[in-house]
Amino acid sequence: MHEIAPELLTRLLDEHGARLVLYAQQWSTAPEDVVQDAFVRLMRERPAPRDAAAWLYRVVRNGSISASRSSSRRLRHEATAAGVRPAWFEIDSGNQIDARAAVDALQSLPLAERETVVLRLWSGFSFEQIASLTETSTSTAHRRYADGLAGLRKKLGARAKNLHG
Repeated sequence: MHEIAPELLTRLLDEHGARLVLYAQQWSTAPEDVVQDAFVRLMRERPAPRDAAAWLYRVVRNGSISASRSSSRRLRHEATAAGVRPAWFEIDSGNQIDARAAVDALQSLPLAERETVVLRLWSGFSFEQIASLTETSTSTAHRRYADGLAGLRKKLGARAKNLHG
């Protein structure tokens, strides 16, 4: 019975916690809760998954989608009442791209493109990892990434010339 070592949990949380929250934010208005649930499930998982980080992303993705589907009406009401979601970007007056414009541009992308851009840019996933997670081909993951970046460049105009291509 192979258990997850506390040191591994700490490392996974340090390296992937914020990225997982950002990833879950695409579907969930409570991304921190989804990520916390995934880590709790990981602690209980026997035997431990071979690739714990990939396992966490899969569990966060599935949990976020399930939560969104089961409570979409409640979430719409809460989103309307709250009016504010956690920021996609940290606001820094030295940024070349306006954070609010970047958030709006990212949120305007189709979900599949936004998911791929977030996984590639903020989580550092390879196209193979993205394809596995989203159950698509590597070429589809690459196309979604390229389309997402093109959409961001179009919406952000000249300010987005430095986006990874």
